[in-house]
Amino acid sequence: MKNLYNRIVVSAALAGLLCLPVLAQQPEAPAPPAPAPTPAGQDTTTKPSDQTTTGEAAHGERQGKSKLEKETGTVNDRILTVMPNYTVENADKLPPISTGQKYRLAAAGVFDYFTYPFNAALAGLAQANNSPKSWGQGWGAYGKRYGASFADNGIGTFMTTAVFPSMLHEDPRYYQLGHGSIPHRTGYALVRLFWTRTDSGGHRFNYSETLGNAAAAALSNTYHAPEDRTWGRNLSTLGTLDMWDGVSNLMKEFWPDIHRKMQHKHNTDLTPAP
Repeated sequence: MKNLYNRIVVSAALAGLLCLPVLAQQPEAPAPPAPAPTPAGQDTTTKPSDQTTTGEAAHGERQGKSKLEKETGTVNDRILTVMPNYTVENADKLPPISTGQKYRLAAAGVFDYFTYPFNAALAGLAQANNSPKSWGQGWGAYGKRYGASFADNGIGTFMTTAVFPSMLHEDPRYYQLGHGSIPHRTGYALVRLFWTRTDSGGHRFNYSETLGNAAAAALSNTYHAPEDRTWGRNLSTLGTLDMWDGVSNLMKEFWPDIHRKMQHKHNTDLTPAP
């Protein structure tokens, strides 16, 4: 249990440390130029296309979506500007995604640039705790711990996002609620661990989440040290995977709103006083 708490604290600290230099280096957008005077007799009516563009900018919708985002109806609005975040925003129903698209969503998360320093920190924590002891110390031992951490998180993501959703015809995308009180939205995000959408548009128990993380924990016995192949360590791995999925849902639910408020404040600060 102590090791689990340490993993949570270090991972949260890593996310904060990674975002600080990125936020510090964000260039300030130049103040918008003053509008040129309209010549006499010129039509000043706003065109529909201009209204659409202005509306998208006001709501913080990002232009230039990737092919994967367009195909799956998601938006990768990176949490704290660094963490991958493929979320469905402002949509209640979408066409089902194919098996290939489910695997591509999983791969986009597992092999994102953020996951490498994230797993490096977890491996460093295990190295500091000399866990497991049979792996000892040194770069070789660190490599084993890094590989185990990467495999734990990567296999769990593939199982819950691609493998079981494909077999069970479940939709692995997170649909942001986007309205209501904070307690209501928090409950909604956590309930998504147990209740999900199906490819046909229905709702049912989230078998992919439960079976996927259980399968990942069982598979971890093939590459963890012999002394770690115990019920206790397997339950700890299962709990860690479930915990990260719950935290991920909470971030997917609230980050779009936080990001829009940050952008609004930034734009307000840049607007010259009349």
